[in-house]
Amino acid sequence: MNPTTQTNPYFFTGNYAPLGEEHDIAALDIEGTLPPGLSGSLYRVGPSPQYAPRDNDYHWFSGDGMVHAFHIDAGVVSYRNRWARTPKWQLEHEAGRALFGTFGNPATSDPLVQGLNGGTANTSMLWHGDRLFALEESHQPFELDAHTLASKGHQSFSGRVDSRCTAHPKADPETGELHFFAYSPDGPCSPTMRYGVMDRHCEVTQLQSFTAPHASMAHDFMVTRGHVLFPVTPLTLSMERAMRGKPLLAWDASLRTHVGVMRRGSDSGGGGTGTLRWFDTDACHVFHVMNAWDDGDTIVAYVMQSETAPGLPDAEGRPGDPAAMAARLCRWTFDLRGDGTAFQREYLDDLVAEFPRIDERYTGRRNRYGFYTCHATPRARGDAESVLYDSLARFDFDTGKREMHTLPPGDVVSEPVFVPRAADAPEGDGWLLAVAWRAQEERSDLLVFDARDLEAGAVAVARLPHRVPFGFHGSWRSNA
Repeated sequence: MNPTTQTNPYFFTGNYAPLGEEHDIAALDIEGTLPPGLSGSLYRVGPSPQYAPRDNDYHWFSGDGMVHAFHIDAGVVSYRNRWARTPKWQLEHEAGRALFGTFGNPATSDPLVQGLNGGTANTSMLWHGDRLFALEESHQPFELDAHTLASKGHQSFSGRVDSRCTAHPKADPETGELHFFAYSPDGPCSPTMRYGVMDRHCEVTQLQSFTAPHASMAHDFMVTRGHVLFPVTPLTLSMERAMRGKPLLAWDASLRTHVGVMRRGSDSGGGGTGTLRWFDTDACHVFHVMNAWDDGDTIVAYVMQSETAPGLPDAEGRPGDPAAMAARLCRWTFDLRGDGTAFQREYLDDLVAEFPRIDERYTGRRNRYGFYTCHATPRARGDAESVLYDSLARFDFDTGKREMHTLPPGDVVSEPVFVPRAADAPEGDGWLLAVAWRAQEERSDLLVFDARDLEAGAVAVARLPHRVPFGFHGSWRSNA
């Protein structure tokens, strides 16, 4: 093991540590009763580095993707995990050691792999067009078999997606279309962006390009019935900086946060890049969006906002202020009637929180309920930005009331994924699925909650004999 990993919490400590084994378990032990109507698969993905990293500044975000599948049917939960066997994974597997630097940094990568595909497929999961993909925003979607998790490789969709693709595409619940975007599609650290639409059969029907105010790691975006919104924050990208031994990805507090607002549709159809309008505000950051919708001549969005980017340094490599990195639920409001560039921001919750999800039948429409992970109590300044959340929350935007479930001390819960009770169930009527790290036992559980009553605790717990390392996002595939 590289000696530097022994003091790197993202590689070596607790449940950040990689899982080196692939498992197949036919039936997990169940506590409680699985809802009889819950039938489908929960897929989760996160970093699990195959080998110790090459560089001293290894970051959790850059590890090899490992997919975890919980298949649920007839009261039984089976489990399977597999690495996404990307070209990077294959090259390093054959070499028996790490070859790529963190985030593919050319200054710390082995010369043998300069210019080769360093994709990790480690950030999010997508079920679309009856196909399963692991996503990571610096490369194309990586396809896997929905049952065996066998790797099928990066996909270009008939050559239309030829570089990057967001880890957070948005599916329109009415049209079945999938909206996606990419930052720096024209080369590393370029200030360009690309927006596209894919139909329900994975055929790309639109592609449009534009230039952003500056090169930024734009992790998420927003889609409403009538608009697409692109946040561009001061989380900057610079190849020149990286080649000087400074961070490739860094916070630049001298810049402002911009949001591009574009009408949906093509240039010939009254929408597209010709309608793009940039709003701006003081420097702030958003990794994840909960939802957005049109409200007459305004657009309202719910986001997880922090004052600086969590877990990332400034341009000189200096760590940021942990309290400023703490994200909270915030409402953004854009007034489209005038010609001003400002937009309103208002925090709605005082708890540090992340990983927002909704009942996705309401994507791009006004949602009453939102779900997220959070800390049960306000955090001390030194650990305010910790992503090791101990609680799940359900927020009612009509009443402003928050309900929570908090795990035992030391345990950590993943992003929740909502599953409706039935196709025509009211908003928020269904189950929340999340994976919990049991710190005292050094293993993980799948938790199933009634989404209408988090405070009652899990209605069922599927117990794993091993860990699921801390990860990012998940997706549900129904058997219906």
